[in-house]
This record gives sequence, C-alpha cells and structure tokens, in this order.
Amino acid sequence: MTQHKTICFINSVKSWGGGEKWHFEMALRLKNQGHNIIFICRKNSELDKKLRSSDIRVKHFEISNLSFLNLFKINSLRKFLEITEVEILIMNFSADIKTAGPAAKMAGVRRIIYRRGSAIPIKNSILNRLLFKKVLTDIIANSEATKKTILQNNPNLFNAEKIRVIYNGIDIDKTDSSIFYKRRNNEILLGNAGRLVHQKGQRFLIEIAKALKEKGINFTILIAGNGPLERELAEQIKTADLENEIKLMGFVKNINEFMRSIDIFLLTSLWEGFGFVLAEAMLNKKPIVAWDISSNPELVNHNVNGYLAPPFKVEIFTQQIINLIENPAKQTEFGEKGRVLAEAKFSYDETTNQLCRFLDI
Repeated sequence: MTQHKTICFINSVKSWGGGEKWHFEMALRLKNQGHNIIFICRKNSELDKKLRSSDIRVKHFEISNLSFLNLFKINSLRKFLEITEVEILIMNFSADIKTAGPAAKMAGVRRIIYRRGSAIPIKNSILNRLLFKKVLTDIIANSEATKKTILQNNPNLFNAEKIRVIYNGIDIDKTDSSIFYKRRNNEILLGNAGRLVHQKGQRFLIEIAKALKEKGINFTILIAGNGPLERELAEQIKTADLENEIKLMGFVKNINEFMRSIDIFLLTSLWEGFGFVLAEAMLNKKPIVAWDISSNPELVNHNVNGYLAPPFKVEIFTQQIINLIENPAKQTEFGEKGRVLAEAKFSYDETTNQLCRFLDI
C-alpha cells in the first residue's frame, strides 16, 4: 500500500508556461492519489488563479532573483516547511532554488528536487556549485536534451545518476470536434504556437511564407501566442506584404481547437527544453516540420510523424512543407503515427507513473 507523503511544489513565476503547466497538473494528480500537497506560489500569478479552482493548500510567497540574500525570507520559508512537515520539495525556477533550496535544507526536507525545463547550459558559478553539490538531492529534466545541458559546463556539477528524464504529460482522453479557424478559400493551413519571443523563431515563418508565396502555393500561416515581439512581427509581416498569408491570432485559450484547425504544424524555435506544442500537435494527428535541434528529435521521428530540417536552413524547411502539401496521404500517415507516439510516450498516466516511481511514492 502506498504511503502518502507531504509534497510541496514551489513556483514563483508570474506567467504561464510549460513548467507551470507541469507543476499544476502533477500537483493535481498527486493530490488525487491521496498525497498531502502544498503549493507555494506568487499571489495573483497565473498558477495562483488556476489553483483557486482546486482544493490544494496554497501559500503565497514572493521570490525574486535576489531573495536568497534576504535571511528573513529564507527563515520564514524554513519555518513553514518545518511546521507543515514537508518531505519532498519540487522547485522549477532558478530563483526558487537559491531561496527555497537552503530553507528546505535547514528544515530537514528529505528530498529537494529541481525540475529543469530549459535546454540551456547551467552556469558554472560558485553559487550554482554550492547549491547543486550541497542542497539539491535530485533533478528532473523534461527531455534528454535538457539533461545533457545540465552538466555541459561542469560535468562534476551534479551526480548524473540522480538526474531523471520525465517528459511533460498530455491528456490523451480529450475528445472534441470544435475548431478555432475556418479556412476561407480551400487554402492549406499551417500552424505555429508559442510566445512571441526570440527563442521561438517566428521570424523564420516570414521567410518561409515568402518562399511559399513565390511558388504560388495557396496557404495561410496561423501564429498562436502573444509576447513582446508581437508589434515587431506585425510590422515585418506588413513590410513583406504577407498580411493575407500570415495571421497573428494572439493568445489561444484552447490549443486543441487550434491544432484541429490546421493541416501541418511548424515549429521554428531556436531551442526547446521539451516542445510541448509538438506533443499537442501529435495528439491531434498533425504532421510536423521542425528544426533538427535540442529535444525535437525526441518527439519527431524524421519521415515517421514529421520532417526534421537542418537547423535554420529555410530552403529545406520550406521544401519539406511543400512535400507534405503535395502529398495529402503522407499528411494523414504522419498524423496517425504521431498520435500513436504521443499516447505511448506522453500520456498523463505514463508521466505520472514515472514521477511516482522516481519519488518512491
């Protein structure tokens, strides 16, 4: 019989992203298994808003990148973790590690875990060496690509045997037929979803659209998401005379509706810790074209459920799109195989079971 544990998730990020989604979903699923779940987050953050609809105990606490210098904050967290008898602490953000990590260590928390979601090398700083050697007990990486970058700058930073890869989970049981966008004149619909920031590489879509337009292809690219580059992208689209071919759709609440609306999903990110939108596209049986970088090959099997183009080779990326446009049967084949892969590797049940085995609960 499983012994129920007191598990605390801490995530001080204001906005909503893949890390926040993972923390929220896993907290709910462990709560449903009977574990005592506590969530520490910033008041009125996106996480806080979502947690209000659950029965998870929430403590509001603000952490900044310099909070580790505030001994009062560290001591306050220590007392809370002691009083609530937290046995396992799972953190998501570098600022949280610096502040909550030492507090948990002083409180005697048995397992202090960093969940790493970014495939960017960790700085080999004195502070990081101290935290990773003396405070953290385990690390969860959201992909093999992320795991590799953890020790890239210092192979002795942390015990590699205590780094476990657990992918983000998706709800494979969702069934719906609603769509987000109706095609206007039988055009092929290409989709991209992500924050409008440098990392997501939406600027490549402008070059791709130019090439497709020059070849006389009837298409529309739908970009779901908002962010600081929205105005800049809009201006670039207008300057390139692509306003009829590229549509900025803003934040899309129901990503599955968006995925069902498109024919092919395009991921132009410069890097991804775990391309969650790829798993969502696979769930909705959409063929994929993406760069052959970071964690993308862990989701996209080239010529099985999509195509992987050499990094930033727009001409090849564009030709792979054309290959799919000209071969509807290939679109269907890739989509079906993507769904099978998504169910096998990324279902909530599978990823939750992996987490429970890792936590020994």
